[in-house]
Amino acid sequence: MIHRAAVVEFIATGFLLVAIVGSGIMAERLSAGSVGLALLANALATGGALAALILAFGPASGAHMNPIVTLAAAATADLDWRAVPAYLLAQVAGAVGGVWLAHVMFDLPVWQFSTHGRTGTGQWVAEAVATFGLLMVIWGCRAHRAPVTAIAVAGYITGAYWFTASTAFANPAVTFARMLTDSFAGIRPADAPGFLAGQTAGLLLALPLLRGGWLEPRRTEP
Repeated sequence: MIHRAAVVEFIATGFLLVAIVGSGIMAERLSAGSVGLALLANALATGGALAALILAFGPASGAHMNPIVTLAAAATADLDWRAVPAYLLAQVAGAVGGVWLAHVMFDLPVWQFSTHGRTGTGQWVAEAVATFGLLMVIWGCRAHRAPVTAIAVAGYITGAYWFTASTAFANPAVTFARMLTDSFAGIRPADAPGFLAGQTAGLLLALPLLRGGWLEPRRTEP
């Protein structure tokens, strides 16, 4: 079962990166030089795809598509630690494959490195905020039915594209894969460690709340 779930994570994460990178390429080509319009299109396409992917793949693997979510799930006993290595490998491999597939679809060189600078304290803090918020949304929605989580996560990421300075990567697999595209969604390899550090900080800040049951539904006293 672990291997089947990992295959599902590979496919889901691959499609997520196809959506992120592919929509970024298309948005940049059609926005006539307007970065704001391109970012809006990129955010909406990513959010829409994310909702669909969570609904489609959630029942089979949880549709983590994110090592941070997988580690948080294991730390809160929602996932067996033995499944974690397979999940992480599948997510990273799927993310890279999704980037390459997007390049093929848009007739770009498959192998490339990003030259897009994304660095600075503000962006690192933004990644911590984005990651912390993502985990809060996921765990906070567990009391609701599955479609609520999909809609909430998609809405959060769409909004976080705009209210964070980093455009809310909030995902180490996504960060790694986006080093491999010199398109609108790319990030320079030299800048990725700062993003990964911010994401790790967001996880560490969220874990005490997740493990302590702070987001459990409030019980009404008799």
